[in-house]
Amino acid sequence: MTTPLLIEEAEDRVVLRLNRPEAKNAIDQEVVDLLHAACAELERSPRVALIAGSDGVFAAGADIGQLRERRRDDALRGINSGIFDRIRQLPMPTIGLVDGYALGGGAELAYACDFRIGTPRVKLGNPEAGLGILAAAGATWRLKDLVGEPLAKELLLTGRLLDAHEALGVRLLNEVVEPDELDAAGQRWADRIAQQAPLAVRLAKSVFHAPREAHPLIDDVAQAVLFETADKHHRMTAFLERRTGSTKEKK
Repeated sequence: MTTPLLIEEAEDRVVLRLNRPEAKNAIDQEVVDLLHAACAELERSPRVALIAGSDGVFAAGADIGQLRERRRDDALRGINSGIFDRIRQLPMPTIGLVDGYALGGGAELAYACDFRIGTPRVKLGNPEAGLGILAAAGATWRLKDLVGEPLAKELLLTGRLLDAHEALGVRLLNEVVEPDELDAAGQRWADRIAQQAPLAVRLAKSVFHAPREAHPLIDDVAQAVLFETADKHHRMTAFLERRTGSTKEKK
């Protein structure tokens, strides 16, 4: 029996791959539960997370069959909004590898990632109003922060979809590559993150998302923690030694 979420683990990163090709990777309750379990592990052992789809589709949305049967109390449980917010708050960066359709809940999963890499086949947006509901799993507030109010309203209130070129133009996608290069591009981004000091990355992400009123105190506290780390001392010493060596070579 195939699992709807494939997990590929390495020492410093994890790939979470939606695997419901028969449903265009629609996000159902089982996928949500498996994503929660994966998040719990990433919270215990922080690593970069790459989130991908399969068979040329990221995620065509939440599972409409399940959504149709949900009622008031289901909405108040925040089934999808809870898992997407948990993904947003993971300690290390998340990278969405977006191919093909990323609609509704699939788009909101992509919005929850820190970075999004797409392919020319991307179709991204929120058609929920056409189904008699709203994009309640983060798009109504997160999308405005990502692309600005006018475009966010256009996507949410008219159901218009962005193609890859448009999404790249507004930086909703950080990069566009060919489909057969998507996984490698994600690994390349993870490599770049892995070259940084892990604790510095974790704290920078946390400080970035802190409420405005927490600054500048939270910046100073985080910096105080980093100033005491051996990693900071080793990296700065190596930098100074490289610079000194470079100066000697010029002489």
